[in-house]
Amino acid sequence: MKQTLKRIIRNVKSINGNSLAEFATTTALMATLAATAAPKLSEMSEGAKAEKSMNEIDKMLTQARNHYQTTADTEGRGRFPGQEKFDVAVGGYTTESLLLADISGTSGMTSFTAGNLSKWRSVFGIANTAAKKPDGCAVTDDTNNSHTGNGVTGDAYLGHKEWLDLFAGNTLKSKYQDGHFAYAVIKGSGSGLDAEPPVLYIIDVENPKEFNNILEP
Repeated sequence: MKQTLKRIIRNVKSINGNSLAEFATTTALMATLAATAAPKLSEMSEGAKAEKSMNEIDKMLTQARNHYQTTADTEGRGRFPGQEKFDVAVGGYTTESLLLADISGTSGMTSFTAGNLSKWRSVFGIANTAAKKPDGCAVTDDTNNSHTGNGVTGDAYLGHKEWLDLFAGNTLKSKYQDGHFAYAVIKGSGSGLDAEPPVLYIIDVENPKEFNNILEP
């Protein structure tokens, strides 16, 4: 028994623990690694949100393309959501060059507070509880209730209503705190072989200069 106790005591004494200095060094190294990794993790998070935003815009363009093709068959000429006819603009742009100058010009639109966002219309509605526009953003809804034609009257051509119908009532929401999807349509023109189709642009108001895409039939 006495020998056994001596052996246990000897084994306990032989166990080497970490000194306070070693512990402090390890803690410092961990803190340094955490500080170095934080910016990378932040970049990964921002990158994931940007990718998600562009993927959502692509989904909208796909549905808009289907809508265009369907209306081309049923109405005689294709149009985008919010258009009464192919030669009616949605939003405040008369030409594509003016739109592009706003998005990617010298100043460009790099935030949801850009003044020229008043020329854009909300995809799913500014008061949509599933994805409200941020306070201070000038994007509006299409409020033209005078659309008539093709057996449709009233507000059936309102853009956000048609967009919601295309997604079976489901709203696509930007992953950004100040994000919201908006669109504008440059009207088509002409007739017959000389007809020019309308052009659709969709943006995320978080940063329209970076997050935008186009659909031209």
